[in-house]
Amino acid sequence: MPDPDALPGPARLSRLPSTAVSIRHTVLRTLAHTNWRLALPALALTCGSLIVQAASDDPEVVVPTTAPTSAAIGPTGVVTPAVPAPTASAPAVVQAPPAVAAPVSPATPVDEPLMKLPVNARHMLVIDDSGRVLMAKDADTVVPIASLTKLMTAMVVLDAKQDMNEEIRIDDADVDRLKHSRSRVRVGATMSREAALELALISSENRAASALARHFPGGLPAYEAAVAAKIQALGLSHTALADPTGLSPHNTSTAAEVARIAAAAARYPVIARISSDKSSEVEVNGRPRELRNTNHLVGAKGWDIRLSKTGYTEEAGRCLAMRMKSGGQTITVVLLDADGSAQRLRDAAAIRKSLAKIAAV
Repeated sequence: MPDPDALPGPARLSRLPSTAVSIRHTVLRTLAHTNWRLALPALALTCGSLIVQAASDDPEVVVPTTAPTSAAIGPTGVVTPAVPAPTASAPAVVQAPPAVAAPVSPATPVDEPLMKLPVNARHMLVIDDSGRVLMAKDADTVVPIASLTKLMTAMVVLDAKQDMNEEIRIDDADVDRLKHSRSRVRVGATMSREAALELALISSENRAASALARHFPGGLPAYEAAVAAKIQALGLSHTALADPTGLSPHNTSTAAEVARIAAAAARYPVIARISSDKSSEVEVNGRPRELRNTNHLVGAKGWDIRLSKTGYTEEAGRCLAMRMKSGGQTITVVLLDADGSAQRLRDAAAIRKSLAKIAAV
């Protein structure tokens, strides 16, 4: 679904919380009416509490913590499976049987210090190219992933090795009658398969994604079988996909497994190139159509994004999966169920700022 975003401004901490002010006043009154030698230990304890409280409330502070049990992702996209999530996904049309286990990389040590930031997204994972989890928040819970689904759609379409210059047509079957989302592509419009892929990845065009699946060799049944096989090949035990667009609330996964999907998609040069373009131009019905990336961080100053996909539905909230360069490493960032576009981008900016601080140490 088209996903308009706006770049956020930095949040600043303006003053200490009211509880800290109250404690300070209490200590001052004690000093005024009590022997100062008796009050001095209380004053020292209070000052320490104020410092700790201020640090925990500051969104720019990085605090060490222990690692969660989220999956670790290697540089080739191979992940150590996560502990099964307590929340089960809703029934879906396409779900791979857990017949074959994927190879795994060494698990991240559970006692390794991680970054800890207050982020708006309810589910989050940040991982580096060595497979080390840098930050996590409820990363193993199964939730809707909206248009992040299109990364999987793109991989399956490219795996079929069809002619990317072949013309495909938008049909009435591609119209969204579930969410009634808007589209810039009319029924009857024709475009190359590559143009449809750009529309799906850059503009998150649902009709283009649907048409790509319909024009899969063997039609939708063959496409669904290919998706199931891809899920199994990637070892995704908590991912289920019901449609190629992400409009269905039954398209579900976890932050840990979405990170793996992003790492796998990055190995497709076409997906990496298209999704990291700030803008592009494609032909629809023989006329040029300008596209702009739904992730406004792509192409922004100071950002080196190598793969990106946003998503939104009412059930999924604002979602983002991207891979970016930071401190000489490729970092995968997944944010699921943020409250809005601005909140999602603030989360990404806070993560990038903390990574830069760590790299500078």
